[in-house]
Amino acid sequence: MARLEEINVKLLVTGGAGFIGSVVTRMLLDAGHEVVVLDDLRTGHQVAVAPEATHVVAPLDDVARVVTPEAGFDGVLHFAALIAAGESMVRPELYWHANVVGSLALLEAVRAAGVPKVVFSSTAAVYGNPVELPISESAVTAPTNTYGATKLTVDMALTSAAVGHGLAAVSLRYFNVAGAHLDAPVALGERHDPETHLIPIALDVAAGRREKLQLFGDDYPTVDGTCVRDYIHVTDLARAHLLALDAAVGGRHRIYNLGSGSGFTNRQVVEVVREVTGHPVPVTVAPRRAGDPAELVAAAELAREELGWTPAKPTLHDMVGDAWTFYRHHLLEQA
Repeated sequence: MARLEEINVKLLVTGGAGFIGSVVTRMLLDAGHEVVVLDDLRTGHQVAVAPEATHVVAPLDDVARVVTPEAGFDGVLHFAALIAAGESMVRPELYWHANVVGSLALLEAVRAAGVPKVVFSSTAAVYGNPVELPISESAVTAPTNTYGATKLTVDMALTSAAVGHGLAAVSLRYFNVAGAHLDAPVALGERHDPETHLIPIALDVAAGRREKLQLFGDDYPTVDGTCVRDYIHVTDLARAHLLALDAAVGGRHRIYNLGSGSGFTNRQVVEVVREVTGHPVPVTVAPRRAGDPAELVAAAELAREELGWTPAKPTLHDMVGDAWTFYRHHLLEQA
């Protein structure tokens, strides 16, 4: 397949009504490509699906009726998944079915239809509690929660498909995604329900829609006892998926970590939210959540070297600022 900037192609985006999938869909459409979104709106939102995209409202299990030999897809970008690590520990059956059974159905449809490329939304959760930081792609994979285990299983299935069927596969393992994509006809930000991510919850508190913010654990071996995470702006992350689609090579499964190379504790994130919003964010400490690693920070040199990917908005202030703009103008106004 020619490079994306050289020819228009037809692409399937699973989970295209979700946060990251909707931004990638927007970028692909802006580049002139034909996009079909497969999303049953179980966790996604219709308002996030670009009107220029063809939206098939169906579960991932039914992907074979969309990805057919006659459909002529040039590639798939696979985001559809359940993503709450805490929930995955108490309702693991949901995660094994949605994330693994659904993904295997997708890979079988891709094989049968002869689709040449797949870019997969993986996660740093596959590494568990890392022995060394920052985490490189060669680090031992030892997930501490069911969510990470399901994503690692799909990564392994992609390796098998590349070896056995010549699939060009790329897994992007990223850390905490934040910010909002404001350069679009409809701004795209986080709309999870229920919301489980730290920054949008902190914005809820700053806006007065929640009384306080819970931090899960303050006894981790970190500078202030709270978890450390590497944050990446959603626009930077989305751009990496387009680069990965270009770079995918038949018969190979490439894996890239995406992150800033530095981390922030949960308390540091809350302080930035206070600075950006100008509002107080009361905090209480709750017990640790099962399966939460103490620290996750990416070594992203390989993505820079092989994909030519460099974050354009690397600071936490950029991410929180864009998320706050989206929140004030698109969530508060709709409340």
